[in-house]
Amino acid sequence: MTTLTDADQGGSFQISDLTEDERELLNSIRKRKDQLLNEIKQLKNEIAEVTQEMENMDMSDEGKTNPKSKQMSIGRKKFNMDPKKGIEYLIEHDLLKETPEDVAQYLFKGEGLNKTAIGDYLGDFKDFHKDVLKEFVNLHEFSSMILVQALRQFLWSFRLPGEAQKIDRMMECFASRYCQMNEGVFNSTDTCYVLSFAIIMLNTSLHNPNVKDKPSVERFRNMNRGINDGADLPQDLLHNIYESIKKEPFKIPEDDGNDLMHTFFNPDKEGWLWKQGSSKLSGRYKNWKRRWFILNDNCLYYFEFTTDKEPKGIIPLESLQVHEVSDKNKPHCLELYAGSNEVIKACKTDNDGRVVEGKHKEYRMSAATEKEKDEWIDCIKASISEHPFYDMLSIRRKKATKANK
Repeated sequence: MTTLTDADQGGSFQISDLTEDERELLNSIRKRKDQLLNEIKQLKNEIAEVTQEMENMDMSDEGKTNPKSKQMSIGRKKFNMDPKKGIEYLIEHDLLKETPEDVAQYLFKGEGLNKTAIGDYLGDFKDFHKDVLKEFVNLHEFSSMILVQALRQFLWSFRLPGEAQKIDRMMECFASRYCQMNEGVFNSTDTCYVLSFAIIMLNTSLHNPNVKDKPSVERFRNMNRGINDGADLPQDLLHNIYESIKKEPFKIPEDDGNDLMHTFFNPDKEGWLWKQGSSKLSGRYKNWKRRWFILNDNCLYYFEFTTDKEPKGIIPLESLQVHEVSDKNKPHCLELYAGSNEVIKACKTDNDGRVVEGKHKEYRMSAATEKEKDEWIDCIKASISEHPFYDMLSIRRKKATKANK
């Protein structure tokens, strides 16, 4: 029988005296301690490397004769961590003019810039950022280029953000630019917009291994009937688009695996919650586990430890609802649930490391205090959306399919 007798514990006690949740929490703390020690060691090594790099820069002839190059390097690093602060730094040090044209040129060249960060900056709702987006899109040359190739070029220059309204604005700019440079290909920019999204979704359907029902060329044609102001697009055009995507999927910028870091860098809310598990055998609920939750980009992510690089599970919040519930085993509970008693479309990592679909019809969590529970409910409600991306696409499709009178 295991007994702790460390003087710092203020006495001795037996592990068997602890509840199952307390034993699990104790093991979790021990694991986290080991993990933190390793993280601290890695950070020390990284700090030493960066310090040496900065010293080398200070001592280099280039650093002595051209301090602007050092400032430009610092600006790039700042941009990749926080795009707004990076651009502000470059403007303050006279490395960029505070004009949409100059900032757009800098982002378009993209030398050493994280493409997720470029997308974040272009997607901002402020007027200056919107003007930068227009100038950025206008730097692309789409003349005499088929739509698929134009999309390949455009989507490689930055990484699309996750928010529907940002995607809508970016794709609207793309469609306007393409139609401006290729007059007569489509009857309206709405047609170009809808077909562009159809191509993106086709790429996902054909090349995502989780999509079992692969669309045929005939289904792709039917999906795009009447989108050219009520008329059909040429069948050979749709056939060639289908074959191009089937043969060569879009290359999406990966940014050296830093996407999760950007997702979790500035969350809407984060903190510890107790999460209720479910039985694999009967679907009945079992024990509670303490998890670190992060709310961002219309998703709720949960981790075993705060230092984990990847989440234990992901719960998309689209079409979900949240409310306060009472539970006989835990206080301050909130619950996520789908309408019509549906299974929530979520995923998690099992004990073998495989990603599997969740089987929950609801997710129940317990906060430490009443205040924390209310804050989580308010933040989740603010983040929940009813398919805004598809709503906007549906509106645009209706406009594109409306026949000329």
